[in-house]
Amino acid sequence: MNYRKLGKTNLEISEISLGTWQVGGKWGSDFSFKNAENIIKTAIDKGVNFIDTADVYSAGLSEKVVGEIVRSSSQEVYIATKCGRQLNPHTDAAYTTAALRKFVENSLTNLGVDSIDLIQLHCPPTAVYNRPEIFGLFDDLTKEGKIKNYGVSVEKVAEALKAIEYNGVSTVQIIFNMFRQKPSELFFKEANKKNVGIIARVPLASGLLTGKFNTATTFNKEDHRFFNRDGAAFDKGETFSGIDYNLGLQAVAELKTIFNEDENLVHKALQWILSFNEVSCVIPGASSTDQLLANLNTNKANSISKEQLAQVKNIYDSFIKKEVHHLW
Repeated sequence: MNYRKLGKTNLEISEISLGTWQVGGKWGSDFSFKNAENIIKTAIDKGVNFIDTADVYSAGLSEKVVGEIVRSSSQEVYIATKCGRQLNPHTDAAYTTAALRKFVENSLTNLGVDSIDLIQLHCPPTAVYNRPEIFGLFDDLTKEGKIKNYGVSVEKVAEALKAIEYNGVSTVQIIFNMFRQKPSELFFKEANKKNVGIIARVPLASGLLTGKFNTATTFNKEDHRFFNRDGAAFDKGETFSGIDYNLGLQAVAELKTIFNEDENLVHKALQWILSFNEVSCVIPGASSTDQLLANLNTNKANSISKEQLAQVKNIYDSFIKKEVHHLW
């Protein structure tokens, strides 16, 4: 495993870490403590020392299993969680310092820790980024020792740029992959100037970039890839990175032509993200240990070449850019 610094937190974290939305989220299956335990323990055994969760993943069960396993580990493992998405309605007005403080207290209980390594606002409405008192709360929580670092998980580049105007923001979690390349323009440069750690999420575009889907692939009705393609439940950019499914399949077919047939597209997709030095880590999810190990084997695969990087950019420009670049 290779490690990178997570911005101004100064934490050295595994460049391929673990996201736990699939362990406890809208992926078409019920939460399984045993499966989650197997995935997280295997990840730690393989050198993963940064695990991202959220209080809304299976109503806190994801936080509980992550906390239990990390507390029992002999290795130092950092936990990042998120708060805010429990608010209903999820509006700017609902974001109050009292509500957010309560969420942090609940996460401390769920995780079974005295202080949270990294707490992140969980894709709040855009207007929240213009409210200094919200960010001031997390400064207070840091002084109180309840959190060590704080950051934001965002939908849009403009939100990320606004967030890093606050000096206390240590990290930004943002969708970044072969089908969502806009963050690598202005935002990466500005984040680097301010020593803000970048956590790349949705790295495989909800599985599209595994190269395993086709027009006959079906998804469980409880899976967000079935019900959220048009943003019915939350921002549609979270599902297939906002790409029309069939268009995504066409672009994947083109991607496959630039790599050798025996190369795993997952490895190329993760290598592409990690080719950007500004990225601190990538957090692919896994619904099984087999998926986890496939992700972690990226470091053993042949490196992606400069020529292939240029070809990926051409495919993005030809198939994807006009559909999504201006939206997020």
